[in-house]
Amino acid sequence: MAALKYAGLEDTDSEEELPPGWEERTTKDGWVYYANHLEEKTQWEHPKSGKRKRVAGGLPYGWEQETDENGQVYFVDHINKRTTYLDPRLAFTVEDNPVKPTTRQKYDGNSTAMEILQGRDLSGKVVIITGANSGIGFETAKSLALHGAYVILACRNSSRGSDAVQRILLEWHKAKVEAMTLDLASLQSVQHFAEAFKSKNVPLHILICNAAVFGAPWSLTEDGLESTFQVNHLGHFYLVQLLEEVLRRSSPARVVVVSSESHRFTGIKDSSGKLDFSLLSPSKKEYWAMLAYNRSKLCNILFSNELNRRLSPHGVTSNSVHPGNMIYSSIHRNWWVYTLLFTLARPFTKSM
Repeated sequence: MAALKYAGLEDTDSEEELPPGWEERTTKDGWVYYANHLEEKTQWEHPKSGKRKRVAGGLPYGWEQETDENGQVYFVDHINKRTTYLDPRLAFTVEDNPVKPTTRQKYDGNSTAMEILQGRDLSGKVVIITGANSGIGFETAKSLALHGAYVILACRNSSRGSDAVQRILLEWHKAKVEAMTLDLASLQSVQHFAEAFKSKNVPLHILICNAAVFGAPWSLTEDGLESTFQVNHLGHFYLVQLLEEVLRRSSPARVVVVSSESHRFTGIKDSSGKLDFSLLSPSKKEYWAMLAYNRSKLCNILFSNELNRRLSPHGVTSNSVHPGNMIYSSIHRNWWVYTLLFTLARPFTKSM
């Protein structure tokens, strides 16, 4: 033993060997953590080396990840007909000791929704996302659902909403997702959606007002309002009002309003320099699609700010967010010129 110690070869695996009473486990996302059965505690760092690890790659062929009634992950080997709480990928772990990000910027333009939610367990959280059958809304819905949240996709087109639900279930068959019909161009539809949701008697922890139209030709909704203004702002305004009490009862809760940097360019003042509120829902003669969109996005931000002022004392916060410039989603579909511009910008913008 002395010769081995002198040569630096004594007990070479001791750093990775777990002390008595410790067990190595993994989360649903593949992060390794350590359970101490003697002290009944868990921690991310290896009890000897202090290193953090994560599993590398997917499960071997024939294996499937499940979760028991206590929320603990276990694994099913369908080929050999057995189950185990030991992740078969633990033989192929890699160290994960990233440099701690500065407080100035934790995420950047390359961050994905899955990365931002990494390691979070949203089980028990209820989320509504408008316009969730495609684009930013779908990616948000998928990411939240894959982290355990019960997500309701509020979509105008019921068949597309159902298709989006199936796409999420293909990634994780136990995801809690549901599609409900919501047409923001109809205040009656907004009311029916709110009533249908309330009838479920569930809380509401996150409401994401994401749906929007861009570059749409002038038209009036069944409520007699310009469609861009109603879909992008007024419909969401009404939805939040109808669900406000549910949000309060579910606190801590939050509202997220997807806005845009283009809110800075509105041209909403008249010739004398005063605000002209008639331009929010203009006549066909005064309508310009881009300005209509910009004005609706300004309304989003002002609404979110005031909502936060009123509801934050009651445990409900509200934030508006700019998702990124010219992200290639279906929002540009209304005019071929916009589609061309988005296509040209696509290599230089954030990927969906």
